[in-house]
Amino acid sequence: EVQLVESGGGLVQAGGSLRLSCAASGFTLDDYAIGWFRQAPGKEREGVACISSSDGSTYYANSVKGRFTISRDNNKNTGYLQLNSLKPEDTAVYHCAADLTYGRITSAQHMCETPLRYDYWGQGTQVTVSS
Repeated sequence: EVQLVESGGGLVQAGGSLRLSCAASGFTLDDYAIGWFRQAPGKEREGVACISSSDGSTYYANSVKGRFTISRDNNKNTGYLQLNSLKPEDTAVYHCAADLTYGRITSAQHMCETPLRYDYWGQGTQVTVSS
């Protein structure tokens, strides 16, 4: 069964850190572009960090640049999103997604801007940042 499972979310104080994991099963994640998206109540889904499968380049939304880091461990078939210096406005459900085809031919930025391109999505993990 093809599956993406996120973990690592939780409640943290402002200024704290979390590390989100995105474990893939049923397929080899290193063939895929990976994106992390978040959605807060009443807000649109936002692509916060993406990594291309064509050249490994990364893209970060301005709102998280310098604070979040996307990475992957192909040996573990897992993607990661390190969240540092968290702010209350980072509170959201965070989803990871994987794309096989489109990520090979376009930039990481475009992958973050086109969530409908992704093949697989995880169920999400809640991140809550208290002030």
